[in-house]
Amino acid sequence: MAALQLKQVMSDAGIKQADMAREMGIARPTLGALINHGQWPRSIHTAALKDLCLSFLIDCGVSDQALITVFEEVPEPCVEDVAPAVSLDSSTTDEKDDAMLLRKQGLSPASKKHFGLFRDPLADEVQSHEDVFVSPDIRYVREAMWQTARHGGFIAVVGESGSGKSTLRRDLIDRINREGQHVVVIEPYVLGMEDTDTKGKTLKAGHIAEAILTAVAPLEAPKSSPEARFRQVHRVLRDSRRSGNQHVLVIEEAHGLPISTLKHLKRFFELEDGFAKLLSIVLIGQSELRSKLSESDPNVREVVQRCEVVELQPLDGKLEEYLKFKFDRAGKPVVEVIDQAGIDALRSRLTTTRLGMGRKAMGGESPAVSLLYPLAVQNLLTACMNMAADLGVPRVTADVVREV
Repeated sequence: MAALQLKQVMSDAGIKQADMAREMGIARPTLGALINHGQWPRSIHTAALKDLCLSFLIDCGVSDQALITVFEEVPEPCVEDVAPAVSLDSSTTDEKDDAMLLRKQGLSPASKKHFGLFRDPLADEVQSHEDVFVSPDIRYVREAMWQTARHGGFIAVVGESGSGKSTLRRDLIDRINREGQHVVVIEPYVLGMEDTDTKGKTLKAGHIAEAILTAVAPLEAPKSSPEARFRQVHRVLRDSRRSGNQHVLVIEEAHGLPISTLKHLKRFFELEDGFAKLLSIVLIGQSELRSKLSESDPNVREVVQRCEVVELQPLDGKLEEYLKFKFDRAGKPVVEVIDQAGIDALRSRLTTTRLGMGRKAMGGESPAVSLLYPLAVQNLLTACMNMAADLGVPRVTADVVREV
């Protein structure tokens, strides 16, 4: 496959790829594959697509002489030199950077048929603990949550959006139930929770106390005064512990907790019956939670001294294992869907130095920032599979990944 002369014609006429795709009514990646690699989509009749293209070029004032050559092929440079997209304007690179984390993608029926799949292997359909991918990093976080729930402790699980935090929360609760452990899970209602009352509803210590009472002693009515209610919480936790139960408070979206509530969590954690702690705490949140638990903030110093922070790392070196796991669960060898060059392109596409520009401006090297989290990988590969099916290529290649 080779690029078309159309690319140079558009450049000479100052035509943007995004504008042309919009006016022709086709997807921009589809037009990019045509311009850069001469890949004609199967979903649109070639003659009709040529007519649309020529009509648009004529409206843009392209000369008749140039129109004659637009569909001629020109030699394609080596793979190392191929640009990820038609760089016809300065916004193209920014748009590609902004698109690194694609919105939620779904595998089309045509793509399932094209790759011989009966279900979407990349859909977030975790039906049991066997569907949870476990790398050494994930195993450590998973076990830290389990040990905290079983034997006590105070941890904060931090991870970027789509890194698998909610999956591990569900896995923890499933494991407690599956193994018949006497652990009462307490989950306060966090829908609409914000860290200030001007943004939404804050989760206060009183709300946590009510959640504990509801989970541990649902038949008891909460006391009316705060002092009596907190004494009641201490009593029901103590009685439940003496009956053989452990208790774990799990707060998701914990990056939305106000500082005052974080400070109160220390007091909940210090509830005791002799030497026995009555409540373990697991906080789950995005990277803002790590900032709130900064050692340099004197307001949360007492919390930081008691709370272990564990972080979900990107897949990075485990990308091949992750993809193999996901496709094996669907009964499809991953090598029949994407080649090694395609996997390398996925890794490259989801690795950026954009967040390190400040350091680069001071003369240093910009550190690579990995965005290889499960959700980002799933969305990008799904989009690539849809495009490969549309173009009629048997597998996802590096070229396909670059054009999405």
